[in-house]
Amino acid sequence: MTPPIKRLAASLAALVLLAGCATQPAPSTIADTAARTPQLSTLSSLIAQAGLSETLRGPGPYTVFAPNNDAFKALPAATMSKLAVDKELLRSVLTYHVMPGKTMAAQVGSTKVKTVNGAEINLSRTGTFVAVEDAVVVAADVPATNGVVHIVDRVLIPPAQK
Repeated sequence: MTPPIKRLAASLAALVLLAGCATQPAPSTIADTAARTPQLSTLSSLIAQAGLSETLRGPGPYTVFAPNNDAFKALPAATMSKLAVDKELLRSVLTYHVMPGKTMAAQVGSTKVKTVNGAEINLSRTGTFVAVEDAVVVAADVPATNGVVHIVDRVLIPPAQK
């Protein structure tokens, strides 16, 4: 190749590389992943309100079953009001969605696992269909530097708070 063609080829290669970076966000922590994901904006604000941001930016690893905005909208208004005024209740509900360790959707079996909250949740998988309690995973294996996020369609309420 002649020098101008080499420079053009190098420029095109760099452009393709940069375009790929622009469409693939750099991996971030669970808290930052929630913050940058529009469908998790309610969860992100509740994580901050509960004082869990630094924990979910920590080393982990964690597996988070993250309720989407529609899941929070489906909660009764009274429940959301309680969560807004009772920080301990909010922390309890949010940590009920977090498991220690990193579990990808393909690793889920029909089992009970202990959450960071201390209570157990039921997990199940049939083919590619993954459920946690009565919530369905609608987007699995969202990568984070300190674990993985699975977006779910319901808010899980710990047994003591039901």
